[in-house]
Amino acid sequence: MYNNFKILYHQGKQFIPDVTTAKVPGIFRGRPIISKVEIDENKLLALCPVDAISLKPVSIDLGKCTFCGECAIRFPEKIQFSTDYKISTNERDNLIVSEGDDTPIGINPAKVRTEIHKLFKQSLKLRQVSAGGDNSCEWELNAANNVQFDMGRFGIEFVASPRHADGIVITGPITENMAEPLQICYDATPDPKIIVLVGTDAISGGIFAGSEALNRSFLDKYPVDLYIPGNPAHPLTIINGLLDLTRKVKG
Repeated sequence: MYNNFKILYHQGKQFIPDVTTAKVPGIFRGRPIISKVEIDENKLLALCPVDAISLKPVSIDLGKCTFCGECAIRFPEKIQFSTDYKISTNERDNLIVSEGDDTPIGINPAKVRTEIHKLFKQSLKLRQVSAGGDNSCEWELNAANNVQFDMGRFGIEFVASPRHADGIVITGPITENMAEPLQICYDATPDPKIIVLVGTDAISGGIFAGSEALNRSFLDKYPVDLYIPGNPAHPLTIINGLLDLTRKVKG
């Protein structure tokens, strides 16, 4: 008992009462802020190993970005990463942040399927598929269910079988060896079902984009309901994205 009180004294209460207003440490890299300050844009472009940066105007694609922060370190007057973790969206183009644009990233209600609001607003069961992932996003998905973040209080849980799921959560760039198992998992999930991509690798292939070891044809066949960027994605990004998609939280 004494040891328990000692831990509580040193660490405080770990439970997060409100995941929609929680703060993250300043070292966290969330939504980038790109100013209109003039720099050598060609040097900036050459910095990014995953071609997440584009010019005219300068923009960063969070679906490709590994959040290494090198661009902000080299050109702090041009790029800064905020602590805004609410960067999930149901539109791929919304992940592209341009200079001078301070529009929050979020869900477009008009693009959310009616059955998602009707069926999944109180309970959402998901089957996670690690399609060649490095286990980082898998760790964060697991953390989203721990006692600190407690995603289960919103009725969102992971299940062992796709037959018990309302949708699938994909992590990893989708390797050739995982393409068929992913398809089998999707087919086994009853309709209507949703597809959620978590992490840079799942959204764009990340540093593996263009590799012959990948087979991302699955994403050409079905619409994606939610993109959750990050490398890896933060539990608060994951939870808020799922909540916004199912309209459990407004604003």
